[in-house]
Amino acid sequence: MTNDPRVSRDHSSRQAYWMADVVEHHRLRHDLAVIRLIGDYVPFTAGQSVEVEVPQFPGMRRRFSPALPPSMDGKMEFHVRTVAGGWCSGGIVADTAVGDRWKLSAPQGMFTVDPDGDEVVMIAGGTGLAPLRSQILELARHPEPPATYLFFGGFSPRDLYAGDMLVILGHSLPWLTVVPVVERLEDPSWPDQWHERHRVDIGFDEDDLIQGTLADVVGSHGSFGRHQVLVCGSPAMTRSTVERLLDTGTPPERIQFEGA
Repeated sequence: MTNDPRVSRDHSSRQAYWMADVVEHHRLRHDLAVIRLIGDYVPFTAGQSVEVEVPQFPGMRRRFSPALPPSMDGKMEFHVRTVAGGWCSGGIVADTAVGDRWKLSAPQGMFTVDPDGDEVVMIAGGTGLAPLRSQILELARHPEPPATYLFFGGFSPRDLYAGDMLVILGHSLPWLTVVPVVERLEDPSWPDQWHERHRVDIGFDEDDLIQGTLADVVGSHGSFGRHQVLVCGSPAMTRSTVERLLDTGTPPERIQFEGA
């Protein structure tokens, strides 16, 4: 048994777990929240996911990808979107409160970037951004990261919930290029009180937006035969984008993909 005080052990499952407390809960859209925690050091790798158990749903575990790389000071961040018919994800988005204690376990996944390898193409739909942002911040810890191109997509500009953060990252990391993609240039007519409440001055300019699906926009660039390619988003977005990458000549061994 480990003597590390940061690690607890669930004797019923014989699986290590770690605890963290919610310190911030930002509901950015009607169906999306960014949740920040501080607690035990969790030994995952940037790009992996972890199992999460929250106090509102004891005994129920959901898998999310941290949006920050591992931190010895125990800082973690999750981007959670309500899944249609998913009352657990909806409850996390709506009911999480500062002071809630989360139980984290079972890091897994092989969604990785070689910091000494070829240029990187990242393709993120919605909260599929989280593990890719973690990878970007991990790359920033290296002295000479490869040129990295992040395609971040949504249905409308309102879906690009992390525009302010990505604009700041793009300005501060000379090797990072952010490409915002939307299927339509106008937001829906119905209001989103959370979007209005958290509207900020920093974000993507309308002239920066490229219209189309992520699959179409990425496919227009041709083959990425000499790139590390990572795709993360909804199952439909991931499937269509990977298919387009293969159709345009990107070798399958160059592509890593995860559903969000």
